Amino acid sequence: MKFAMNCPAMRAAAAAGISAALLLTVSPVRAQLGGTMSTTPSAASEAIVNDLADASIRIRGWTDEGGTTIREYATGDGLIFAYTWQGPTMPNLDRLLGEYKASYRAKATALLATAGSLHASRVAQPDVIVDSGGQMRSYVGRAWLPAVIPPGISPADLQ
Repeated sequence: MKFAMNCPAMRAAAAAGISAALLLTVSPVRAQLGGTMSTTPSAASEAIVNDLADASIRIRGWTDEGGTTIREYATGDGLIFAYTWQGPTMPNLDRLLGEYKASYRAKATALLATAGSLHASRVAQPDVIVDSGGQMRSYVGRAWLPAVIPPGISPADLQ
């Protein structure tokens, strides 16, 4: 095997195989807060669930690459108005918040400057609210659009 890996063609083939494997493990592309929820799961690990009394709300859940359970909440017509998460790692908030990440980051930066920590925080902007907290290996949180949350649904319903 040592001889084979010294061969430039074998090294190129091995690199191509590793690159292909990495591409296959990338998370599927998902909609973001304010985007439109797909009507079908994009991965085998996704499930469409709905444990709210309001059947006009669609909820999709999946586990991200860090082992954190994420739930996506959408209106009956598919508009994503909230995300919740719980697990050993923080989810990629930039990916979940989409166009709202700049608003979130501006307020979070200001809070960090005054509080010194964001271990448990509520970042409330007119367009997006993010509650996040926890400690290492035990993170929880939720993000929602206050102007879009459907009537009859409160932030407390977002579990």
